[in-house]
Amino acid sequence: MGLKIGYLLPTRENIMEGRPAAAPILSLAEKAESLGYDSIWIGDSILARPRHDPITLMAAVAARTSEVKIGTAVLIPMLRNPVVLAHQIATVDQISEGRIILGMGIASDVPNIRAEFEACGVPWEKRVGRFLEGIRLCKALWSGKEIDWDGIWKIQKGNIGPTPYQKNGPPIWGGGAVPGALKRAARNFDGWFPTGPDAEGYGKLLRAVRRLTADEGRNPDEVTAAIYLTIAIDNNPRVANERIDEYLYSYYHARPDILKKRQACFGGTVEGAVDWLQEYVDQGAQHIVLRFAGDHENNITKLAQVKEKLNV
Repeated sequence: MGLKIGYLLPTRENIMEGRPAAAPILSLAEKAESLGYDSIWIGDSILARPRHDPITLMAAVAARTSEVKIGTAVLIPMLRNPVVLAHQIATVDQISEGRIILGMGIASDVPNIRAEFEACGVPWEKRVGRFLEGIRLCKALWSGKEIDWDGIWKIQKGNIGPTPYQKNGPPIWGGGAVPGALKRAARNFDGWFPTGPDAEGYGKLLRAVRRLTADEGRNPDEVTAAIYLTIAIDNNPRVANERIDEYLYSYYHARPDILKKRQACFGGTVEGAVDWLQEYVDQGAQHIVLRFAGDHENNITKLAQVKEKLNV
């Protein structure tokens, strides 16, 4: 597969800034497609980091675009009943005519996310088991066959309609860079989708994912190597990095220096960003999703043709 470049819509940022209207977000999606981005992404949170609902917004983006892939970065599926989720995703995949990618994760262990799970009636301690069983149940329902299910959820002779446009459902990419996340990606998923670390660390972990995938009897080339990166563009690198620090603190209410150890970030010029992204390409990244720290209209334009500047 050729290199793909994606763009994360600012759903969280717009809510933080008191701008809940969906129309500007959909306009950004249309602009990103017109500029040649390969994919458009939407984050997920209900209470911990309030934003627009990703599944609903995917449907709107699908209706306003025609070519780009549309993904979640990343969906926390345990917050939703998997029978309802399977039905929603199947419908959205039909609306998009097969352009959906599901980035999924188990969520970070921080107090506000634990509180979000409690508010949604989901046991925190059981989240990994619910995560994996919920995905298996979605896939079973996406098959179109009548199923019986006896697990956390109970189904007798159930099936959904419509089934997804993509046979057996959209590809699922697993987030995370801890050992358990690498094993889950190798065993269960169609892609690996972390938020860091630096390029050298990413390459090391990607090679581990490839080895683990082969150990599972799967073809390592069938697991897409993705990465989620945060960027601020400015001719003055100091200003760009200050913008990233302000952005991270506002977004997560945590120290930026700590966050940067878990989330790869770049602040600087377009030329510097190209060099930085090239390091990830050299390590094997196949699909790079860009999250901009503010000034989206300007930044998506400045990096619109970045793929042509990278050596694949």
